[in-house]
Amino acid sequence: MKKSTLALALALLMALSAVAFAAPMEGGSALIFTTGGDQGTYYGFGGVLAGKVGETTSTTVTAITSGGSKANIEALEMEDAQIGFVQTDVGAYGYEGTRLFEEKVDCFSSVANLYMEQVQIVTLNPEIKTVADLKGKNVSVGAAGSGVYFNAVDVLTAYGLDVDKDINATYQSFGDSAEALQDGKIDAAFIVSGAPTTAVTSLAATKPVNLVAIDAEHADALIAASPYYSKATIAKETYGMPEDVTTVAVGAVVIARDDVSEADVYNFLYGVFENLDSITAAHAKGAELSLEFAASYGAVPYHPGAVKYFAEKGITVPGK
Repeated sequence: MKKSTLALALALLMALSAVAFAAPMEGGSALIFTTGGDQGTYYGFGGVLAGKVGETTSTTVTAITSGGSKANIEALEMEDAQIGFVQTDVGAYGYEGTRLFEEKVDCFSSVANLYMEQVQIVTLNPEIKTVADLKGKNVSVGAAGSGVYFNAVDVLTAYGLDVDKDINATYQSFGDSAEALQDGKIDAAFIVSGAPTTAVTSLAATKPVNLVAIDAEHADALIAASPYYSKATIAKETYGMPEDVTTVAVGAVVIARDDVSEADVYNFLYGVFENLDSITAAHAKGAELSLEFAASYGAVPYHPGAVKYFAEKGITVPGK
């Protein structure tokens, strides 16, 4: 009987402790959050997250447009921003000093892996059915130096195509790519963003949009060469397509400068993961958020504020 009473008391104490932990920290400050272009998911979803953090914690967050993943790491390095979105692969490149980065950038830590960004190969030409059909075509491969560019290189390489020799590459943002497709100036565009993506949705409202599939064989080869990718499917309803489309995806991670306070990073996570219902009501990507996925990024160690938040949720992440 005494053992049962003791066990009940311990369980009650743990429950009360959990309630006590589920509270934002005092002493928050103002953060600049670099996202992406105004027609991409980073900016739209980032604005929703920033607003919720500001509403529910002592930390205020201002989401601003940017050139995307690489530019966001550079903004943190230059101290022009405190937090930002990056693709999982680009975050690793920056932290390791490879591909997009000539030198290692180690001033940042992970905050949370939030959702998957699908590689969307968009075309209005129904004759382009496979990646191989892009040979000789005018193709936007993302803004110069962007993570999208390297995603395009990876996909084309998996199909035996060279970005410099086998296609006529142009370097355009999501919005500019959609406009160029609309005007017939390009045949296809690589857009790496959480679907549905504003630029593609707007395009699909005017003309039938097709997404070029990445088949299982080539997806497996791509994943074997780069573990940052995973298989993904974009539902036909997303852009009013005739059928679901198979592709690959990378994660969308929030990172923070190492000198951002523990309270601010903790509050960012609190503002997001303690308000999932209202975030989901405001943006479809909210439905993809989960603590387990948030704690899954292994390429860059987590910020102390993130380590603290996840620990209180019973999850251990590698800290810096």
